[in-house]
Amino acid sequence: MSDSLEVTSSKLTLNDVSEKSDSNGSCPKTMTDKVRRARLEDAFRTIIECSGEDPDRDGLKDTPARAAKSIMYLTKGYNETLEDMVGGAKFEEEYMQMVTVRDIEYHSLCEHHLLPFYGKIHIGYIPTGKVVGLSKLARIADMYARRFQNQERITKEIAAAVVDTIDPSGVGVIVTGVHMCMSMRGVQKTGAETFTSTMLGTFLDDPKTRDEFLRICTRQ
Repeated sequence: MSDSLEVTSSKLTLNDVSEKSDSNGSCPKTMTDKVRRARLEDAFRTIIECSGEDPDRDGLKDTPARAAKSIMYLTKGYNETLEDMVGGAKFEEEYMQMVTVRDIEYHSLCEHHLLPFYGKIHIGYIPTGKVVGLSKLARIADMYARRFQNQERITKEIAAAVVDTIDPSGVGVIVTGVHMCMSMRGVQKTGAETFTSTMLGTFLDDPKTRDEFLRICTRQ
């Protein structure tokens, strides 16, 4: 497995992250939740009709409302911000060794086909006098996963968010993913698993630090 976890973003540095987390992490609120939900219900009703089904039959009559509620939850990351996720959970601590949270479960929607992909996220960093609450790393991961996404972007966005939050000397993020767009349609390869990684700062520049992180993530 370790052969699959090569650094895929060698051009990135702490001061040169092309996709740093945006200022508030959310899309503009151009409509109320009530209006958004009503439009989603209309859209899902249209999808059902265009699929050749009767949206008014007993099993489907409430489906547009349920689907609208579901998609609003699955994309709630657009209305969340990094500040919302972290809050005041940043603490002064003279700890200079690696901190790693492994096996953070996530679920997201592929932006190309709107089908699910899911897997595990591993986040490591080396603090420079400040640490972040461990659960906040999981919340950051969820915020970016609950959007229309691709795995590569999630990986970079999480790393950038950690940089923005506590300015560590290095960050490593590894994401594994099983993509339904590859298994239930298209090439239909059910055993395929995707690995992406972003290494910044000491995780990129110091092979020993990077190897330590990879060993932790792969349980070696």
